[in-house]
Amino acid sequence: MIIIYKIAHMTFKQRFAIQAALIAALTNVAAFAQNPTIDEIIVTGSYKNVDASALKMEIPLIDVPQSVTVIGGEQIKKRGFSGIGDLVRYTPGINTSQGEGHRDAIVFRGVRSTADFFLDGVRDDVQYYRPLYNLQQVEILRGPNALLFGRGSTGGAVNRVIKKAILNQENNELNISTDTFGAYHLAADMNVSTGLHSALRVNAFSESLENDRDFYHGERIGFNPTLRVAVNDKTTLDISYELMDHERFIDRGIPTGANGAPVNSLRDIVFASPTDNLTTLDANVLRASVSHKFSNTMTGIANLHYGDYEKTYQNLYASDYDAVANTVTLDGYRDPTERTHMVMSGHVTAKFSAGGLDHTLLVGGEYIKTDSQNLRYNTQWSSSGGDEETFDIPTGNQRLNLSQTADGDATAVNYDSDLASQTETDITATSLFVQDQIAVTEQLQLLLGARLDNFDITVTDIKNSSEESRKDEQVSPRFGLIYKPQGNLSLYASMSESFLPRSNEQYKKLDTNAARLDPDVFENNELGIKWDISEALKMAVSLFDSEQETAVSSGDGSAYIQGLSVDGFEVEISGQLSDKTALSFGYASLDGTTKDNTRPRELPDTMYSIFVDHEANERLTYGIGLTHQDASLIKDGSTTHLPAYTRVDASLSYAISGNMSLRVNIENLTDEAYYPHAHNTHQVSVGDPMKARV
Repeated sequence: MIIIYKIAHMTFKQRFAIQAALIAALTNVAAFAQNPTIDEIIVTGSYKNVDASALKMEIPLIDVPQSVTVIGGEQIKKRGFSGIGDLVRYTPGINTSQGEGHRDAIVFRGVRSTADFFLDGVRDDVQYYRPLYNLQQVEILRGPNALLFGRGSTGGAVNRVIKKAILNQENNELNISTDTFGAYHLAADMNVSTGLHSALRVNAFSESLENDRDFYHGERIGFNPTLRVAVNDKTTLDISYELMDHERFIDRGIPTGANGAPVNSLRDIVFASPTDNLTTLDANVLRASVSHKFSNTMTGIANLHYGDYEKTYQNLYASDYDAVANTVTLDGYRDPTERTHMVMSGHVTAKFSAGGLDHTLLVGGEYIKTDSQNLRYNTQWSSSGGDEETFDIPTGNQRLNLSQTADGDATAVNYDSDLASQTETDITATSLFVQDQIAVTEQLQLLLGARLDNFDITVTDIKNSSEESRKDEQVSPRFGLIYKPQGNLSLYASMSESFLPRSNEQYKKLDTNAARLDPDVFENNELGIKWDISEALKMAVSLFDSEQETAVSSGDGSAYIQGLSVDGFEVEISGQLSDKTALSFGYASLDGTTKDNTRPRELPDTMYSIFVDHEANERLTYGIGLTHQDASLIKDGSTTHLPAYTRVDASLSYAISGNMSLRVNIENLTDEAYYPHAHNTHQVSVGDPMKARV
């Protein structure tokens, strides 16, 4: 703990020196491992280093010059993870944002994103909470990744890999769970052989959502059949369809007080309507993929993705708080969106020798067509005629009374009479990318790559009868240098860059001033070490420096630059300590400033997590873990903040028979009162109390 504290309060240069010392130390350890003076120790285990499909090429993670975390489906089940936020909690360098209570939102090394999500490497940027029922693995990349994914991917990316059908195999799995709040989860996974060269796999789930907060409820359904056909010994076709039907209560949290911290005395009050705070998602997604092996050294993949989404969210939330008068002011809105999203993409990877050097070449392209229709309605209160109204805060066990204002007037709220905006968005994007990983010597590799994106957007403002367009042609470079003093140890340096168009992540608006400005630019420089301590235990250490530059219109035709600068240090260790004990450890130290020289929001000084699983015998496995997050600001440079917290989790698994097991997962074992994230000053999420899932 003392070491972690000292590292957290070092300057960037001091941490750089520490990094250099670690590199030297690990190099010496590696040299010692080649000429040991003690008896050899052999560690065995079931850990397997899974490749990251998001990289679009078969390459060991030790040869990838950036931070990548791969979380397998089995680990997701054993830990009892139910959403993206659970995965983030145990991944260094990233944390969650509130997402206004209706969507996944991640802060990648200080950069907040609601759109840098991908499905088998294809953009999945609609705002919703992503389920985990049909996943083979999840890959979390840190640093800008425009070469792999195009626009966005500004601080990192989350890629979900869907389970595919397996040829010549019969498999059936059923998972049933319930928790102490009364929520249930039912998931099925069935794989059947439909012929010598084909198979069908069906994943489905249904769940109800509950917690300790008033009014909270939700239901989610997912259905995902996949078909695999071996066309011949070199060509495979995968076809997938997914239906999603989600509904949940939106809880925007509680206000902060005069000291800038969440008001603990209000943590049991829900500042929302029991019936109107609701989000729904209806989605139909069709995917097809063809992979072909041209030779032993060349493969190609072509993808087609089409999604049709209907998403609505409406809510009330606290916009102001008066502790003296004991009142709260509520604001709100209703926001329906319809989006169709088509992606055609393909890439070829080839290994060959040229000029006396070995090459691993990646060449590909992508075409994207997205159409969106969005409306935004302000709330309108009958008492004031405006979008805000003030109410008395209840005392004791009473609930917030939304039928009477603080002045004693009767009131009601309307969600569809005050149209704030109505837009239609048309996006066409084409991309070409090339990357070459060159083996300069047996120990030295050079990675060079670039992506050319043509991004064309038109936003039609139907309410104001106007239209704005913007065309961007952007090159995103990627550079890496990998030095391997021996096969299980790599030292790397890398640089990558991404951009974000002026229409932001969800393309809802593009005014005249924004249409004249260049895209935001994100640059990341990273040094790192990757060490395969054994076949079962991996370690990664990275030091990074990220810069964001945003052009902002001053209103008189000129512009000025705003931005964000973040540097940090990460450590990740995962795998088997022995054949009975597995470890997952992550640590991150972060420091950052805005262009105004203030501390950025949602950037804790330090975050760390650890989870240890131990197999007591052939039937019984238990685990214990904790996550810690330092205090962080709710707004840039403000005094409002989220207090530091430490949460303890535990797990227990018992094999009843060869094909049946019982698992118990306990979250927040010590019943810590904590606040994991916020959206704004008076919208701070309340962490769940102790919860057990069986």
